[in-house]
Amino acid sequence: MSIIKSLSFDEICQRGTITDTDVQRLRSLFYDDAHISREEAEALFSLNNTCTNNDPSWSEFFVEALADYLINEVEPVGYLTGANADWLIQRIAHDGIVNAATELELLVAIIEKARWCPERLVRYALEQMEHAVIYGAGPLRSGGQLEAGRVTDADVEFLRRAIYAFGGDSNIAVTRSEAEVLFRINDATADADNSPAWGELFVKAIANAVMAASGYKMPTREQALHRERWLEERGDLSPAAFLAAIREGGIKGVREAYAEQTAEERAIARLEQQRIEIITNEEVTGGEVDWLVEWIGRDDQLTPNEHALLAFLKAESPALHPSLEPLLDRIDKAA
Repeated sequence: MSIIKSLSFDEICQRGTITDTDVQRLRSLFYDDAHISREEAEALFSLNNTCTNNDPSWSEFFVEALADYLINEVEPVGYLTGANADWLIQRIAHDGIVNAATELELLVAIIEKARWCPERLVRYALEQMEHAVIYGAGPLRSGGQLEAGRVTDADVEFLRRAIYAFGGDSNIAVTRSEAEVLFRINDATADADNSPAWGELFVKAIANAVMAASGYKMPTREQALHRERWLEERGDLSPAAFLAAIREGGIKGVREAYAEQTAEERAIARLEQQRIEIITNEEVTGGEVDWLVEWIGRDDQLTPNEHALLAFLKAESPALHPSLEPLLDRIDKAA
């Protein structure tokens, strides 16, 4: 039985608001039916786009129902294909931008729940944050936080959540797509009064990509990017203070979390990559070196966070890919 026929979606749209009673009825119908069709998923998006004054329970149901549909109802179960990712983006984007917090939450929830999704989906999520940071607009810039050109605490937590989500429980290195967005945010806010947590996240995320390119066995992203408790307690996390902490040997996470890969581990990693590519028909990237060399310190300029990144790598990484080693010589020149 069609859920659309069992409940008057048109009446709700004409009313322009979704009540808690509507949500309870929708939840009962959807979960009694046990399956969501593409037509019903489209109808939920229509409701969300049309109704603007909704009970808070609507957002939770909307995210839950559509994430379940895309991850557990659509083949291949557990994986998000490129075609389904494109379908999602077309429905939550307005001129390329996600303007509503509910739709942004859906985007991240799907990345979190999927065993794998196309890189371009997590890049798209991070680009929403890039837009918010640079232009001071978007769902995370509500409540008066409209300052452009600055990374806030909320921005850092969203970026961290999106990057964690894409990694899941797997040992997947930070990809080029993700890193390039972080580099652009870093460039745009190099001289701003950013959240103290931004520098640590940037350094650890890019260091993760560098270590992958250098042939190290990857930890989970949660291990690689976790917040250092002692840094939280320190209070001062300015780039200069973070750099001083690195030089004092206060951060030991990289050396402890990473290990050099054996030939067998490299072979297993390649097979896992091939398996995901076959299931999703999407290329899995990562481990390249040349683009990292080009991005770090472009135009012969090192931002404070890039300076901290190189100091971090020099202090914590026993061996890097030969193409990356000349970058470490720039630390003394920039000092």
